[in-house]
Amino acid sequence: KVVTIAKSKKFRDNHGKVLLEGHRLIKDALEAGAVPQTLFFSTVGHLKELPEAEIKRASLVKVKFEDIKIWSDLVTPQGLLGIFSKPDHAKMSYPAAQLTNSLPLLLICDNIRDPGNLGTILRSAAGAGCEKVLLTKGCVDPWEPKVLRAGMGAHFRLPIIANLDWESIPSNLPDGIQVCVAENNDPGAPADTTSEPRGAEGAGPAPVKSRPKAAPWDEHEDEEDVAGIPELATQYYYKDWARTPVAVVIGGETHGLSVDAFQLAASTGGKRLVIPVVPGVDSLNSAIAAGIVLFEGKRQLLQRHKREDDRQKFPVVG
Repeated sequence: KVVTIAKSKKFRDNHGKVLLEGHRLIKDALEAGAVPQTLFFSTVGHLKELPEAEIKRASLVKVKFEDIKIWSDLVTPQGLLGIFSKPDHAKMSYPAAQLTNSLPLLLICDNIRDPGNLGTILRSAAGAGCEKVLLTKGCVDPWEPKVLRAGMGAHFRLPIIANLDWESIPSNLPDGIQVCVAENNDPGAPADTTSEPRGAEGAGPAPVKSRPKAAPWDEHEDEEDVAGIPELATQYYYKDWARTPVAVVIGGETHGLSVDAFQLAASTGGKRLVIPVVPGVDSLNSAIAAGIVLFEGKRQLLQRHKREDDRQKFPVVG
């Protein structure tokens, strides 16, 4: 049963269970209000670091370390596994520090299918102070063991809403939000970037309009899909785009951004954010791209909030 929960998304969904492994992840889950059903441990010492009141709610089962090694997805198992009820983001109690530093910055993952990439993206979203993360259908299950391992506790630091179709995405977004899409391909840039005209701030070219590819993280594209993609204002990611509130869409490396992502961005007056890379270099890993754009969005939002606070403290007398 333990192995089945770890390896089968269908089983996890049908039975409403997830498998968590290791002291840190289980402790984070318990403190966030996740409900433990069974905790397997090889020595009593493994339970001492966990909140006593919470582990009393679970069945505690002492097993041989050799058994945990068989069940474990880790190279070096810690001797502690837990079966939990599948967490409901609406019932979680996220850390106070996370809530205090939360920003009106959301992330939408579009066809992120690599578990390591998704886990790293979730970790970056938590680190940047994202308000929440939305996962479209086609993304890997966030409760897969490899995603949990790469997420390093991010699952219990911010709301993660999975398996959404594009029709339901808007109802999970704040009113008045602007949705931007991020990619590497910059068809509007000249081949020789050293001679391109610079903007007024000397930070890069002025925004241009261009028709994007449907799959910017991949070299291949479907001509029929491209025909249905709306035009978006295009600019470099380090220019001003993070206005309250804002969401960023990151596409997977194999399939890239879907047409739906571009259509949602167009319907909200969003932009296409380009991460320029040196010509001839392969496109960035989607997790790296997410980290770059999210932390730039954080910088811009904090800078904007600081300017607004300064204006309130020192109003201009005219």
